[in-house]
Amino acid sequence: MTTFEEIKSRLRIPVIGAPLFIVSNPKLVIAQCKAGIVGSFPALNARPQEMLDAWLTEIEEALDRHNQANPDRPAAPFAVNQIVHRSNDRLMKDIETCVKHKVPITICSLGAREEIYEAVHSYGGVALHDVINNTFARKAIEKGADGLIPVAAGAGGHAGVISPFALVQEIRDWFDGPIALSGSIATGGAVLAAQAMGADFGYIGSPFIATDEANATDGYKDAIVDNGADQIVYTNLFTGVHGNYLRPSIEAAGLDPDNLPQSDPSQMNFGSGGNTDAKAWKDIWGCGQGIGAIASRGPVSAYVDKLAAEYEAAKQRICR
Repeated sequence: MTTFEEIKSRLRIPVIGAPLFIVSNPKLVIAQCKAGIVGSFPALNARPQEMLDAWLTEIEEALDRHNQANPDRPAAPFAVNQIVHRSNDRLMKDIETCVKHKVPITICSLGAREEIYEAVHSYGGVALHDVINNTFARKAIEKGADGLIPVAAGAGGHAGVISPFALVQEIRDWFDGPIALSGSIATGGAVLAAQAMGADFGYIGSPFIATDEANATDGYKDAIVDNGADQIVYTNLFTGVHGNYLRPSIEAAGLDPDNLPQSDPSQMNFGSGGNTDAKAWKDIWGCGQGIGAIASRGPVSAYVDKLAAEYEAAKQRICR
């Protein structure tokens, strides 16, 4: 069975690359894992559903070749994100495919279901569940999740509103298992700060949008580099769940970011069937508040090198 201690031992720095809707693909995941961090992607990015099998095979074969060529520097494990919501009509097929491939880490979002965790555990995998508050955290662990991803204020995509200090503190009062903190983490120093607060990993998403391997338009990548936290808008209009988005992309869609209507949460849908909600996600760019630290575009390897150098420098500062 995969353990989080084993996962940590295979990481260059304690970082999990967050799954990015549309943006994460095998090329990005492979680059992240080779660079020494957990790479991940949403299962829904592989469309049609049958493509998921091909994506997993591509990732596994590429990482196996890397490990054979670099026995002293093996790749990090990878993860697949599952949207556990009633609108995802392909969930069980995706789970079956991931069980077939024995995906090491499963990241669950928007719903906690015992049968999903049981499927992951059936072959020795581990499951992390992302949560925006302490109540959801307790439910996920009670139903069988192995670890938690507290999605704090400022995180990209579907984010909460609670300070990371408060959220991690509340969870650590009762939970001593693995925690990957999400919310504006974009530097090596922020990763160390997350650990100081009680997390085991930093969970980083938005900075990877600006990498060469990401499946994002040049406009999206440039927007990550050119904008900062003051250009992020928090709204539930686009999916029915509150999230953070880049103001310029909202304006480009002909909308007023300061006067957006509210969406009906009961009607939320994440495009599992290729509907208009998926188009909204494509045209409106999700993004977290940490992008002010991203000053240039480049390959994943260069960004992870920077993270690692910053992480070590931060440790040295603290030790002085």
